[in-house]
Amino acid sequence: MCKDSDLITGDCMNRHGVFQKLSCWADGPNMITQCPILPGNKYTYKFKISGQEGTLWWHAHVSWLRATVHGALIIRPKSGHKYPFPKPHREVTIILGEWWNANVMDVEDEAVTSGGLPNISDAFTINGWPGDLYPCSQNHMYKLKVEPGKTYLLRIVNTALNGQLFYKIANHNLTVVAVDAAYTKPYVSNIIMIAPGQTVDALLVADQDIGSYYMAASPYSTSVGIPYDNTTTRGVVVYDGAPPIATPLMPTLPAFNDTATAYKFSSSLNGLKDGPHWAQVPKNVDYKMFVTVGLGFTPCEANRTCLGPKGTKLSASMNNQSFVPPKRMSLLQAFYSNVDGIYTTDFPAKPPIEFDYTNATINNYNPAFLFAPKVTKVTKLKFNSTVEMMLQNTAIIGVENHPMHLHGSNFHVLAQGFGNYNPSKHREMFNLVDPQIRNTIGVPAGGWAVIRFTADNPGVWIMHCHLDSHLTYGLGTVFMVENGPTPETTLPLPPVDLPNC
Repeated sequence: MCKDSDLITGDCMNRHGVFQKLSCWADGPNMITQCPILPGNKYTYKFKISGQEGTLWWHAHVSWLRATVHGALIIRPKSGHKYPFPKPHREVTIILGEWWNANVMDVEDEAVTSGGLPNISDAFTINGWPGDLYPCSQNHMYKLKVEPGKTYLLRIVNTALNGQLFYKIANHNLTVVAVDAAYTKPYVSNIIMIAPGQTVDALLVADQDIGSYYMAASPYSTSVGIPYDNTTTRGVVVYDGAPPIATPLMPTLPAFNDTATAYKFSSSLNGLKDGPHWAQVPKNVDYKMFVTVGLGFTPCEANRTCLGPKGTKLSASMNNQSFVPPKRMSLLQAFYSNVDGIYTTDFPAKPPIEFDYTNATINNYNPAFLFAPKVTKVTKLKFNSTVEMMLQNTAIIGVENHPMHLHGSNFHVLAQGFGNYNPSKHREMFNLVDPQIRNTIGVPAGGWAVIRFTADNPGVWIMHCHLDSHLTYGLGTVFMVENGPTPETTLPLPPVDLPNC
């Protein structure tokens, strides 16, 4: 239940990654599946979780409120079922976050009003603590006590608004066993790159000399010339028996723009074929999409001064369509009740113009691509149809790693790479046997990713960039999945207490 008694604007809650099969009304995105819960009111979300286990999370889904309104959502195997790896001694939740010494709503409002970039955060956090590298937290950091020889399952969640992060523990390897609540083949790495919205389950073995070892998270940023929070948060892993005054060992972290390390981690994962809840890759594709993702501008209003590049306001788009949610009623209510005038179903399946997408020399500030219209266009899908979506990064303003999140379904990541996607060349890279399964994929900076999913969940589902500043600018689109042929595949009536606009 979400009771919103203190918030000024109202709020909605999303269980990030939960399929919400036949419970789309409980998904939570503001003006997509519901109107906000107004201050002083409350609303109970009712839904079932089936066919999923692992680490997900919940968060506010209005504006930037999720900066502090969030938490882990852990789904363990049913009674009598085991993990597909040795049972750990203990499970530990690691929530990576981002902190502003300001009201985050004010930070967002200031950016929206001015059209410029939002102020960067003042700190990153591990389980709420910035750590001892920040003046305000020199004597406070997260501590994980471990017993020598024991194995710990770290459930890592990146709840940051805009910070993609490298995570590392000094002198220790981590064995990744799941991402986004989908099991993977065990993958051993000494570093994890995790984007906002993603989760990683990794086994930590306390197999080093008795002592103290820093865990640290630092930013991964690829936007040239754009400010970012270049600070490092850290906690500490302390072995039983470690001297209390021992100085912890610090891990060596990658450079902030180390795309090679980020890509190696993200592209090296494979799904655990035939493991719990494994889903085969759908072989037949019904609907193909080639979708560009990137930043652009929108004109400044008359008689105003805007702080975006060249006196404009920053914007973002997919296939040159900058998404704007409706104001009168939610998209789900309009879809369910067949209300006209709220949205159109003509979101393009390919860019309006083909160009050299990742060539910054040619495209940087090219006026032909800079200004995308502000629209509420969606894609309507037949029940049980299979969608293949090629996500192409663009260099219109600058290349950037975009974590794209899909509500209502997981997807298979068939391939990813750099440069412009070329089907005749890159389809040979498709993994149709054991690709990783995710709900959030980082489209490589200056590159592309191909995903495939089955639209078997009736309702309205948004796909958006999980960098909140980019969603604010319009980097999103919506899928409307029609009902199936039976009552078991038909969206039920809306809850009687669903918030009204």
